[in-house]
Amino acid sequence: MVLINLSRGERLASAGLGARHSSFSLLQTGLEMFAVASIAIGECQPAGIEVRQQLVHSMMHLDVDALSIWQDHRFTDNLASAQTSIIFFAGSWFEEEIFIAALQAAERGYDVRLLSDLIAARVDGDRSLVLDRLALHGILPTTVRQMLLEWAVCLDDALLKQKVQQLLS
Repeated sequence: MVLINLSRGERLASAGLGARHSSFSLLQTGLEMFAVASIAIGECQPAGIEVRQQLVHSMMHLDVDALSIWQDHRFTDNLASAQTSIIFFAGSWFEEEIFIAALQAAERGYDVRLLSDLIAARVDGDRSLVLDRLALHGILPTTVRQMLLEWAVCLDDALLKQKVQQLLS
């Protein structure tokens, strides 16, 4: 899980903060439940939402330009040491930093997913253009809810499936 510039543009996206708060809460619980490693890149200092503060503080934080993460050895070494094959991206700005990071991840052979409910665009009108372009590279959006259910089903653990279903209800 890679969160890029999570706190950037919060005032611009304030209309959707309630929905994002709910998704952050699910994400935090899910990351703990599945023991998934996470990296926060750039502007990720939480602003008042307690759940997000706990989420960001439990992650590895790299203060690096999001357009340069693939040149940062701390980032690439962390992915290599964890034997990462799938990367989920969330944060801000979708049509800029997340777009470039996702394309570069796909170029490097990673299976890339986008958590659409935790992604903010600088210009909402560009969202569909970016989604179309990324789809050409096999990069598709999902939501935190869909991701958690998919993980539980893929692991085929009855207790875990039940926990996720309860969490999502």
